[in-house]
Amino acid sequence: MKAEIRKLAVFLEETHSEMGRTVSPPTRKAAAVAVIRNPFAGRYVEDLTPLIDIGAELGGLLGEKCVAALGIEPSKTQSYGKAAMVGENGELEHAAALLHPAMGKPLRAAVEKGAALVPSSKKRGGPGQALDIPLGHKDAAFVRSHFDGMEVSLNDSPRADEIMVAVAVTDSGRPFARVGGLKADEIEGKDGLR
Repeated sequence: MKAEIRKLAVFLEETHSEMGRTVSPPTRKAAAVAVIRNPFAGRYVEDLTPLIDIGAELGGLLGEKCVAALGIEPSKTQSYGKAAMVGENGELEHAAALLHPAMGKPLRAAVEKGAALVPSSKKRGGPGQALDIPLGHKDAAFVRSHFDGMEVSLNDSPRADEIMVAVAVTDSGRPFARVGGLKADEIEGKDGLR
């Protein structure tokens, strides 16, 4: 692996009750986080290919860890998202290099299919700062019930010369979603939108 990983963490969140109503089955979200050394911390580099290659490695690794945490078959996943936080000696373009050119394909392989764009966010921050991972349905972006997010943080990450990279995957949408739009059982899954 090209990534120099200092730490891996996996989070599983289950919602059993919402507004006093039982959520059955519980909605579940998993996030997998890798804290990696930023090979370009503190300096401007034109060619970010090494980070693009690392993003491809992490897309598969973190996606597979999420699916394993949910304990389901990859085809049963419903939503996904990705995010990265660069430490103070990095730049946002380092996060973009990890997330955009090559992370999507191996993440889609880990969750089987994934016709929709993978929602993403990037930011600069320091140890203990929260990273929000946006979520959307993996096969149809217009499914409003799956517009969501998951927050993760690690008390010692990212350090100034690190990047915290995260992927989140769900087995469902929000509990009791009722704001209209395309329903998950109406998805055609052809264009990534509907």
